[in-house]
Amino acid sequence: MPNNIYNFSAGPSALPEGVIDTIKSEINNFDQGMSVLEISHRSSAFKKYADESEENIRNLLNINSDYSVLFLQGGATHQFTMLPQNLSYEASADYLVTGAWSAKAANYGNYHTNVNIVSDSKDNNYTSLSDTTSWSLNNDAEYFYYAANETIHGLEVHETPAVNVPIINDMSSTICSRPINVNDYDLIFAGAQKNLGIAGLTIVIAKNDLIENKAKNLPPILRYESHAKEKSMLNTSPVFAWYVAGLVFKWILDQGGLKTIGEINKEKAKQLYEYIDNSTIYSNPVNKQYRSWMNIPFIIENDSLTENFLSEASKEGLKNLKGHRTVGGMRASMYNAMPIEGVKKLIDFMDFFQSRNLNNV
Repeated sequence: MPNNIYNFSAGPSALPEGVIDTIKSEINNFDQGMSVLEISHRSSAFKKYADESEENIRNLLNINSDYSVLFLQGGATHQFTMLPQNLSYEASADYLVTGAWSAKAANYGNYHTNVNIVSDSKDNNYTSLSDTTSWSLNNDAEYFYYAANETIHGLEVHETPAVNVPIINDMSSTICSRPINVNDYDLIFAGAQKNLGIAGLTIVIAKNDLIENKAKNLPPILRYESHAKEKSMLNTSPVFAWYVAGLVFKWILDQGGLKTIGEINKEKAKQLYEYIDNSTIYSNPVNKQYRSWMNIPFIIENDSLTENFLSEASKEGLKNLKGHRTVGGMRASMYNAMPIEGVKKLIDFMDFFQSRNLNNV
C-alpha cells in the first residue's frame, strides 16, 4: 500500500508491501527474460518455484507427508461443491452454520449430499454460537464442515469442534494468520485472496487417506485425488496467483513465522475491540467469546452518520471500510498484510470523528 493508505477490504485484500515490490521487480523477467505472466506452468523454472512454495507452506503449518497440499484454480466457493462431490455423494454430511458463508456451503452441499444442519446461528443474527450440547450431530455423517471465520458477520469459531467424523475447516480468512495444528483436521481449504495472495487460487490441505479411491464417478478434473497425483498440474495452473502465494509464504517466514504473525494479529484485534467497547458512539454486536481477529464489523448508534464516516475515512487514507451490503455499518478487515500502524490510524480517526459527533447520537 502507498504511504498513508490502508486497505481494510475483506477480499481481495491488501498485500504486503515487500511482496508487491518483488512482483514489480520480477514481472518482466521471471526466467530467461520471460515475464511470470507468460511462463508455462510446466517449465522447469516454475516447477522448481512450485516445489519451493509447497515446501514453504508445509514448513509454516508443519504439514506432514500424510497430507497433500493442492494449489487449485478458482475460489473457495468452488469447494462448496467439490467437497460433497468427493467425500459424501448421495450420503450425508454435517454442517455448522455460523454466518453467510457456511450457510452458502450448506446450500451448495444439498445438491450432492443430505445436509444435516448441526446448529444455525441465524436466530441470533450470527452474533454467537449455540452451546455444543444442543448440536444435532449425525455420527453417520461422512464429514463435519464449519467455517473457522465468517468475514461478513465477524464471528469466529476459536476452538476446533469435538466430533467423531472427519473435520473439514474452511479457513479462507484465517489460514496462516496464527499457528494451528493441521492434524486436528482432515481437510482444510482456503481462497488465497485474504491472507495468501490474490484471487484465482485455492489451497486445499487434505489427508491422503481421505481422498484416495474416492469419487470414481467424477471426471479427473473434479477429483482431489487426481490433482494430488499430478501435483496440482492436472491442467493449466493459475500460475500468477500461485507465484504471488509463494511470495507471501516467504514473507511470512521472513516476519518470524506464524507465531510472530499471530501475536501481531491478536494485538491488532485487541486494540480495535477495546476502543470500540469503550467508545460512546460505536458498537460491535458479536459475543466477545466468538469475535473475529480478522474481520471486525461495527456500527454507529446514529446510522445517518455512517456515510459521513466512510467518506471522511477514505479521505484520510482509510479505504474499504464499508460493511457488507447485508449487514451495513462498517467493517475493518485486518489480515496479515495490515500493519498495526494502520489499525492505530483507524482508531485515531474514529476517536476524532466521535469527538465531533457526540451531539448527533
